[in-house]
Amino acid sequence: MTEAIGVRRRSLASRVVGRGSVVWRMDWLLFGAVVALSAVGTLLVWSATRTWSSIEPTGMAKKHVLNLLIGLALYSAVAVSDYRWLRTYAPVLYGIAVVGLILVISPMGSTINGHHSWILLGGGFALQPAELMKPALVVILARLLAPTSEKGKIKDRPRASGLALSLAAAGAAAALVMLQPDLGTTMVLMATTGAIIVFAGIRKRWVLAGVLLAALAGLAVWSLGLLKPYQVARFTALIDPSSDPRGVGYNSTQALVAIGSGEVFGKGLFHGGQTTGRFVPEQHTDFIFTVAGEELGFVGSVTVVALLGVVLLRGVRIARMCGDRFSALVSAGIVAWLAFQTLVNVGMTIGIMPITGVPLPFVSYGGTATFANMTAVAILQAIHLRSRPM
Repeated sequence: MTEAIGVRRRSLASRVVGRGSVVWRMDWLLFGAVVALSAVGTLLVWSATRTWSSIEPTGMAKKHVLNLLIGLALYSAVAVSDYRWLRTYAPVLYGIAVVGLILVISPMGSTINGHHSWILLGGGFALQPAELMKPALVVILARLLAPTSEKGKIKDRPRASGLALSLAAAGAAAALVMLQPDLGTTMVLMATTGAIIVFAGIRKRWVLAGVLLAALAGLAVWSLGLLKPYQVARFTALIDPSSDPRGVGYNSTQALVAIGSGEVFGKGLFHGGQTTGRFVPEQHTDFIFTVAGEELGFVGSVTVVALLGVVLLRGVRIARMCGDRFSALVSAGIVAWLAFQTLVNVGMTIGIMPITGVPLPFVSYGGTATFANMTAVAILQAIHLRSRPM
């Protein structure tokens, strides 16, 4: 009897950690980079909020850790599931995200820190549907652009109808987000859409037509005055932030001061004068990279960027190993989303991108953003687990 129990225990252990198990086949480099970024982000959030947190010095950091734990739970559930359910339920996920965006612009929506992008849930928690739209848009576009023939074989190129529906889905999402208004998230959604369409293998003339159409649309938005005055000012401040250092150029000027003051090795965690004095607005969310620059210096900042690079490179590797068009497009879309968002966030703190409200993936404070990011890398992990031979 004892011997039989021992055999069963060894069998269970073999299924969990043995060769061919989920633990054995998991992309640990991807997971490790995400955990490392989350740990660094927690320290930076703690440093950025400890002098003004309305709860206690560690209050915001503790709430961030809670968000991370929920995100890791989502990660675990999604990573071990069969990613093919995403194709089946992509319209449902997209529909839920659209409903959330509609609720935001309804009386149910709330304004936090000047952005009308939230639905209050009570207990100090809030939901930001625009963040949920990012993974939802990726999976619906992948489904629309990876059609199958009647025999179940993948077609070489997406159908024209699939492309038209993809543009309609992306356009509707972008329009709803712009009504908040949230220019940064709109840019992320459009960049992700463009990347997925290109990766889907559409004809070059369609790509050229799309680029021309996007340029004309951007020109029309600018010339018709559809952007808010502060949004226009942020673009003009990119050219010369010193022209209005106390107005629209304040954020970018203070961000450069904070990052530059850190020099090579930084002033030390919790010892940044710009951070302690709260000279940089929203430093625990959109400008979290300035905390890294000031307190961890060039070395710490490069380390954060390098860890994000590891996540992106592992995502590219997973996309290249995919055995079907749908999973390849989903992987490519996630990589494009995280890469563009990283570029915008880091770029705006060093003065090469306009100031827009997008968080740094896995580092910035934020519940819904954390859940969306964790879900995204979990999808990559799920695809990896089923693309890698046992």
